[in-house]
Formats: sequence, structure tokens, C-alpha cells
Amino acid sequence: MSRPNFLVLMVDQLAAGWLPVYGHGVVHAPNLSGLAAQSVRFEAAYCPSPLCAPSRSAMLTGRRASRIGVFDNAAELAASVPTVAHHLRAAGYQTCLAGKMHFVGPDQLHGFERRLTTDVYPASLDWTPDWREPASARLPWYHTMESVLTPARCTASMQTDYDDEVAFHAVRHIHDLARGGDERPFLLTVSFTNPHDPWELPPRYWDLYDEEQIELPAVPEPAGDPHSQRLRAMCGADEIELSEEQLRRVRHAYYAAISYVDERIGTVLEALRASGLHESTTIAFTADHGEMLGERGLFYKMSFFEPRRGCR
Repeated sequence: MSRPNFLVLMVDQLAAGWLPVYGHGVVHAPNLSGLAAQSVRFEAAYCPSPLCAPSRSAMLTGRRASRIGVFDNAAELAASVPTVAHHLRAAGYQTCLAGKMHFVGPDQLHGFERRLTTDVYPASLDWTPDWREPASARLPWYHTMESVLTPARCTASMQTDYDDEVAFHAVRHIHDLARGGDERPFLLTVSFTNPHDPWELPPRYWDLYDEEQIELPAVPEPAGDPHSQRLRAMCGADEIELSEEQLRRVRHAYYAAISYVDERIGTVLEALRASGLHESTTIAFTADHGEMLGERGLFYKMSFFEPRRGCR
């Protein structure tokens, strides 16, 4: 029996509850809905650390972020720590990465033979926090409320330019796999940066939505636990008061980003079907962590709250 190929599709800052397949009644994501209809769906799958680099390192290694020392987005995953890409290469697979994986330091492969694009962020240690600063000091790389206050319609942005490139290279690589002479099975990981903020999307994705139908936070009251208070203080959420119109607009922009990246995923899935590789390939879709979008007075990530059932 031949061994399956693996296509891993990944996005950034998308919790399951924002997708129609998990009950959201407003978001348009037809390609992910179609994939889910043919797939096993997980109802209780959690990332161990809701921040990009720790979550991704834990997923790749199968170990807790605390065990491998990847505590934040400036932490380097040691090159000596084996990943799933190392294991599959040892088992005779060809391994390739297109897109974001948030690797820090000189090792930008971590077991992948090839990387079709650079990462979306620099690989330097510039984001390392200075813990000598007082707790009230804001980290220069940390989120501000700017993305919440100024979501925008735009022809092009860094986020969409990057994801367009990721999709292009992934599609071309799939065609190369189909017409190439390498008999090894493959692992291809295609990782997009959307729907991570800033939310700047072309008008046609905004136009999929009627802003009046976009729901407000189900639990708008700010959480009072110390961790949530710290998150709000760091991004400046307590310094502004958002109107209902602003809350709906930022959710509108986030939904547009989901629809945009769903379309990019569709181009990759179509290339797999057109190339004849679909039947021999196991497909997995995942994200590194979620997005609060105003629930419990929080935005962005680094929070462990779950959505309240029945509120979507």
C-alpha cells in the first residue's frame, strides 16, 4: 500500500468559532466549508499557547512550548529539537514549506528540505523583551488598538501581497510535484498570515457582508482577571471607548480577511485536484490561535477564553 501525501493548510489568528462550519451564521468561507464537509472535524482541539511562535513550535514538535523554551515570539526553537518534518524526512518523505512559520534565528527550515517563500516577519531577536523595564512599560512590538480603530479597504497590503505569493508558489509546487520524477511521498505545508491583523482588504471581500447583520460581542463586559487586565493595558484598550459602529466595522474587516484567505486556500485545493494528487493526499487545516474581537473586552490573542455556546 502506498503511503499518503500530506498537505497542511494553516492560517493565523483564526478561532474555529468564526467559521460557518462551527456555527457562525455570517462569515463566508465556502472552500473551508467544502473541505470540512469531507473531513473529520474536531470539536475540542486547543493550542497549548495562544501566541504565534510558541503555538507553532509546539505543533511542529509535539511538545509543550515550556518544554522546548519557546515562550514568546522572540524565542528561538533549537535546531536540535526534532519536528514532524524531520521525522517524515527520515521516513522517506520530501518536505516543503510555503509561507509563515515564525521561525526565529538562523534555522529557517527545522526539518523542511525547501522553503518556497521567506517568512512574513524578520528572523532576528529584535522582539526579545527587556524584563528590566517596569511592568507598566509597553513592549515596542506589541499590539496597539490601531488595527481595531483603522481597518481599511485597500487595493493591496503587505498581508495580502504575502498571501498571494504564498498561494502562487504553493500552486506551482503542486504542479511540479505532479510532473516531477521524485517518487517519494510529500509533506507540503502552506501557511498564510491572514486573518491576522492589520485588517486591510480589497473592497470585494468587504462587499460580501452587510454590516448591519454583523453581531456585537456576546460578552462585552471586560474580564476582571489579572491576565486580561494586563492584555488590555498592554494594547491600550482601556484608553478608548469603542462605539457599536466601530465594533461592527472591525468584525466586518476580520470577516473579509477570512473570506480572502478562504479564496487563497481554494486555489491551492483546486491545484491539488487538477494535478491528480487529490486522491493520494491527506489534507489538514489548522490555525495557530484565535482572535477575541471584543469578547470580554479583549482583542487579538494571548487569551485562553472559549466562546460561550449558542452566542454565535
